[in-house]
Amino acid sequence: MRLSDQFGYDLTLTDKDAVSAWNATVNAFLAHGKTTPQHLETCLGLAPDFALAHATRGLFCLLLARKELNATARECLEVARGSAMHTPLTERETAVVDALDSWLKGFPSRSADILDAMLVRVPEDALMMKLVHAIRFVMGDAAGMRQSIERVFSAYGDTHPAYGYLLGCRAFSLEETGDYRQAEALGRKGLEFSRDDAWGLHAVAHVHDMTGRSEEGAGWLENHPDGWAHCNNFGYHVWWHLALMYLDQNNPDKALALYDAEIRKDKTDDYRDISNAASLLVRLELEGIPVGTRWDELALLSDKRAEDGCNVFADLHYLMALLNGGRRMGADRLLAGLRMRAQSETDIGHVTAEAGLPTGLGLEQYRKGNYASAFTLLASARNNLHIIGGSHAQRDVFERITIDAALRAGFSPEAENLLKSRTRKRGALDRFAEQRLEICDKMHRAQRVMEDKKLRATDSV
Repeated sequence: MRLSDQFGYDLTLTDKDAVSAWNATVNAFLAHGKTTPQHLETCLGLAPDFALAHATRGLFCLLLARKELNATARECLEVARGSAMHTPLTERETAVVDALDSWLKGFPSRSADILDAMLVRVPEDALMMKLVHAIRFVMGDAAGMRQSIERVFSAYGDTHPAYGYLLGCRAFSLEETGDYRQAEALGRKGLEFSRDDAWGLHAVAHVHDMTGRSEEGAGWLENHPDGWAHCNNFGYHVWWHLALMYLDQNNPDKALALYDAEIRKDKTDDYRDISNAASLLVRLELEGIPVGTRWDELALLSDKRAEDGCNVFADLHYLMALLNGGRRMGADRLLAGLRMRAQSETDIGHVTAEAGLPTGLGLEQYRKGNYASAFTLLASARNNLHIIGGSHAQRDVFERITIDAALRAGFSPEAENLLKSRTRKRGALDRFAEQRLEICDKMHRAQRVMEDKKLRATDSV
């Protein structure tokens, strides 16, 4: 007899202990818990033919964007397909297997669509909800994240075991689509139901960042010291948010201290950890803060990842590390990969062609000091940059570099337009924008002086 999961949906499991391990896996995944893989391995140890667990593991592998894990994901698909041949799967289990298959073929967009279509039929399946949310996040599909959550939101009540996590996901999707007030309210409310929802906690931090309230944001995170202690490497990302708050308050020493003590405490080569570190170092250097030899470690790790080609967001952060760490050959290999993938008829090919390649070339020109060329390339990709994935806060590093390139090239009107556009999207001025707008004003005044005919020298008679 089949058993059901904690949400009331049938599983192709007959072992109660396996069901308990599966429920624990899902709960840990919802909380970004470091115990997720251990619970999953326990479940598969008890039920080695459990197709849903294998397919989910495959999707987890692809979300990590590591080239060597593609083979593992394919193995997961093969095992899941094999299991389905002798144990008929439920429709929702089949959907997860099909989603894995679509991503392995190069189309995570189809994976998300498959899962979303099934989610409408099983709206209280929080695993399905979170998987769609995660995939659309790495695709930079903020509108899709929001629509997915809002389609099923009414199915959840405050007695649903994943209600707090649902609120956290909805809070983040609202923040990424500019509904800051409601995002903050829901993020705070979600923590009342799921105290370990680090995603909801960080959604509120995003609101603080986007609305120029860095002091409140720092206080919010400092007052929840246990809010992400249970996390996998997502915890490093929350520390990164706190460092951004300190930097906005003109306290780079505290930001650097967090970098050393928390953000790069473990010298991993996970692309999310590299992106945290690289983008913080860039922000510091744009403020004129020396970062010492910190680029060396990131560049060495990024050199080994230069040919992964699994995620454009990851590639661009590896590239920043390689360029700033002086690893020219690694940067060349990575750019060659972007050029090649830009020709591919896959999702990543589209993202690379529309945003990844011009941004990568712009970063290269910026590093060479060719600021006019850098600005032209970076600005050409700006309107499409969201498709590389990540959040507004994460992609803002490219916005800052574009603005800095414009200023260094003497393009003050263009820099001012970018700053105003950035501020409209964010909802408030931050310290970065205030300082650069002052620079633009000085450049405008200097230009007017130069153009004032009354101040020009005239030929004496």
